[in-house]
Amino acid sequence: MYEEKIKSAGTKIFLSLLGLILFFGIWELAVDAGLVSEKKLVAPSAIVLTFIDKLHNVVPDGNTITVHTITSLKLVLTGFLLSCLIGVPLGLLMGFFKPVNRFFSPIFEIVRPIPPLAWIPIVIVVLGIGIQAEVFIIFVAAFVPCVINSYTGIRSTSQTLLNVAKTAGATNAQLFFKVGVPSALPMVFTGIKISFGSAWATLVAAEMIASTVGLGFMIQQGRSAVRPDIVILGMFVIGLIGAVLTSLLSILEKKALPWRNPK
Repeated sequence: MYEEKIKSAGTKIFLSLLGLILFFGIWELAVDAGLVSEKKLVAPSAIVLTFIDKLHNVVPDGNTITVHTITSLKLVLTGFLLSCLIGVPLGLLMGFFKPVNRFFSPIFEIVRPIPPLAWIPIVIVVLGIGIQAEVFIIFVAAFVPCVINSYTGIRSTSQTLLNVAKTAGATNAQLFFKVGVPSALPMVFTGIKISFGSAWATLVAAEMIASTVGLGFMIQQGRSAVRPDIVILGMFVIGLIGAVLTSLLSILEKKALPWRNPK
């Protein structure tokens, strides 16, 4: 069994690496062969050279790639964590307790359809161009998936389990914490992953409009300077960080929900 797992993991890694090699290889060959103009799409090798250069060069966006990345990462994690800390408990409470749902549901249903980017003008007026404005926009974008998935998860709790717990004399609080919440956790983690993706997407848009530093700002400056290598580098860094952090969330999910991944 152990050897089979190792073999399976090795196959997955091999196929993943093969896919990446083919993708970047075809891209490189297409640019080298002149099928795509370098003014529109630079080769992966050129992006690597740009990355090395941006480690110390602040042109054309005023900061190094390290500063942009750290700034964006701090902002997205702040807004994302706030959305999880508020959105997940709110969704669980709304889904389990009817009075809470009746109180918050009208407000949430009004806010939910509003695109996160629609908040940018009013947020700039109220909070200005700065960290607070960007964190708020990210929070709004990540908040909705957290609430919806937590709400859906706990609403899907098996009625049989609830009835058995009630028969055993469980209180409402015990039903919530010992039956409802564990049952909702798979959907909660799904919502957290969706929220993280929404947070990144919104961060980039917010930084392109209301920031002077960050990966989104770097992409915008690269576009203005007609530097596709800068633009693609920013996109690649965002994708790489997103993939790494999503993988970490998946590992955390497996640790928190061992019954979903039996050995």
